[in-house]
Amino acid sequence: MFIDSAILDLTERICRRFQRLTGRTNVWLAVQLTNLSIVVYFVWAGAYLLVSDLPLRIVLGLFCAGLLYALSQTVLKVPVEASEQSAYQRVAKGLRNPRRLRDALLRILFLTLSVVLAGPTMLVHVVLQLPFVLLGYSLIVLTTILLYVLACDPLPPCAGTVTEWLRRLAPARRASATVE
Repeated sequence: MFIDSAILDLTERICRRFQRLTGRTNVWLAVQLTNLSIVVYFVWAGAYLLVSDLPLRIVLGLFCAGLLYALSQTVLKVPVEASEQSAYQRVAKGLRNPRRLRDALLRILFLTLSVVLAGPTMLVHVVLQLPFVLLGYSLIVLTTILLYVLACDPLPPCAGTVTEWLRRLAPARRASATVE
């Protein structure tokens, strides 16, 4: 539990620094990681489709279609802004993220999988030359990171220093373009 808490605190510090720089919350970051894991999964499934026989292709194709439909009805249905607004309201009331406690066991399990499977995954990849093993392992690592990011609390809304810097740079560029 100590390791989980330490990693969670570190993740929250990183997410808050990211938010101060970009103005984007850990909720936005979690959505992007989810999208990345979806893309990795479908690339993995697509690559496996290329090397499998017809009955397995049909089953895998139907499974992927069902999964895509389920994702469109659940994870991909809620806009990022609504999730961020909910997190902001919770933080404004002084409440911590319920995922900190609720998902602790799941985070620990995925963290354990990430650590324990690192060696065997590399061994199988190097010895047996199976690139699909790395894709599967990358999904485990992405899910682990996602679970930690989702358990963080965002800072209040802010523009972000990079955003402000770019806004100040844009008028200066327009002014120099009109002078030339």
